[in-house]
Amino acid sequence: MLVGAVLAVTFAVLFDVEWGGFSLGVVMTLGAMFRLTGGGLLAVRTRSTDTVTLAAFGVALMAGSLVLQYPSLMPL
Repeated sequence: MLVGAVLAVTFAVLFDVEWGGFSLGVVMTLGAMFRLTGGGLLAVRTRSTDTVTLAAFGVALMAGSLVLQYPSLMPL
């Protein structure tokens, strides 16, 4: 997940902000699925808290990136 996040941020800085943000959202959503299926040994927070937080931020990043790339998707 860390490698994917670094690659997504690098892509956003060097090439295209919208698609870099979208790819970071995809990485975060994949991280949420990985955490839901039992990945990680973090004992501070519960698995459901991590999953909901990562999924919400991932979907928000993907939606925001798509709206920036295609303004016609914005509901009026």
